[in-house]
Amino acid sequence: MFKTLFNAWKIPELRKKMLYTILLLAIFRFGCYITAPGVDVEILNAITSTTANSITNTINIITGGAFSSFSIFALSISPYITASIIIQLLAFAIPALEEMSKEGENGRKRLSAYTRYLAVVLAAIEAFGIYMAYRNQGIFLTSSALSPMIFILSLTAGSTLLMWIAEQLTSRGIGNGTSMLIFAGIVSRLPQAATYLYGVASTGVGGAITAIAVIIGAIILIAGVVWVTEAERRIPVQYAKRVAGRKMYGGQSTFIPMKLAMAGVLPVIFAMSFMQLPALIIQLINNNIATSTGFWTGVYKVFAFTSLNESLIDATTGAVNWSIVGYGLLHILLYVILIVAFTFFYTLAMAFNPVEVANNLKKNGGFIPGIRAGKPTSEYLSKVLTRITAFGSIFLAIIAVLPILTQFAGLSISFGGTAILIVVGVALESVKQLESQMLTRHYKGFLE
Repeated sequence: MFKTLFNAWKIPELRKKMLYTILLLAIFRFGCYITAPGVDVEILNAITSTTANSITNTINIITGGAFSSFSIFALSISPYITASIIIQLLAFAIPALEEMSKEGENGRKRLSAYTRYLAVVLAAIEAFGIYMAYRNQGIFLTSSALSPMIFILSLTAGSTLLMWIAEQLTSRGIGNGTSMLIFAGIVSRLPQAATYLYGVASTGVGGAITAIAVIIGAIILIAGVVWVTEAERRIPVQYAKRVAGRKMYGGQSTFIPMKLAMAGVLPVIFAMSFMQLPALIIQLINNNIATSTGFWTGVYKVFAFTSLNESLIDATTGAVNWSIVGYGLLHILLYVILIVAFTFFYTLAMAFNPVEVANNLKKNGGFIPGIRAGKPTSEYLSKVLTRITAFGSIFLAIIAVLPILTQFAGLSISFGGTAILIVVGVALESVKQLESQMLTRHYKGFLE
């Protein structure tokens, strides 16, 4: 990976893209420290310090600490992600949007415009919800009529700016812009995670063993992510021979590479956003929801399970806390279902089209040995795609939920398998994009 980055740096065009990416990520990190107008930072810090184990702790991992400080980037890129998911789902339900998605570049541009408009609306709604949840806690310096408007506009404008940065990173930088912003937010919290792990190790022999186990588990997770990302099923393809004049064309053999994880880390990001949203809304309505009782408290604990400071064994009585076991199992079940569903949705809808691939093979005189061209080929590709996507999605879900089991031991796992999946997945995707761009330029140093 480092060799690829070093070789890419030697190419002026790629070097400009890398510098442009670094510049935009630096702007993102700088904005995370700019508090929204009208917020009392001291009171806010006092409030957030008393809710260290709330759902906001998990959101801070993604936003790089921007949410807890109410910076202009407090909403991060989540409204844009949610809007993208909604538009993609509506494209299957609304005929007009479905036709628009099939119109080529113009249709995609119109859908992108609708996604941006919806993202701005969602950002304004989320900003309004945050203001309503914290307006009575004394964190706002003034109570004038303009105070909520300025606060909401600031957060909405910050989220809109991040949406623009994400699109610029995708088109003119390196990697997927949305993933890169989340990647930067997670990486910025690594020192804090390392400090926490060091504190666990300093508690004694048991803590040291726990810290070592977490490190070994992280290494295994990284290896698993790399394996799933790099693994592929190669479908053999044979091209028929044809004669044109005195020359014979075709006859060569090749293959269709089908990745186990074609969707990359996007299903994990989508699933994580969906798991956070209900818990965040409930907490914004009732800040004391974690210590309350009732139906909504149970719903909150299911979705915010990884942010609860509860262990499997009661420290006082030594009995098993069956309620936390139930919340954890429901959380894991929902998380797995969402990851698998989003993996299938993204792969089948956007990453690979068996019918289109089969038609292209037929037009170019290609065929899969033992499979007739046309519809049988598309059915065969669909069958293979379903199997490998099922395996890849389940494996991805297992890696994501395994660290959640450490919650039963009372550990803080806000930086867990999901964060590792995103960091490693985005890093691999970015390096692959660099490699593909270097290959298109026939860079000799890379080919050697």
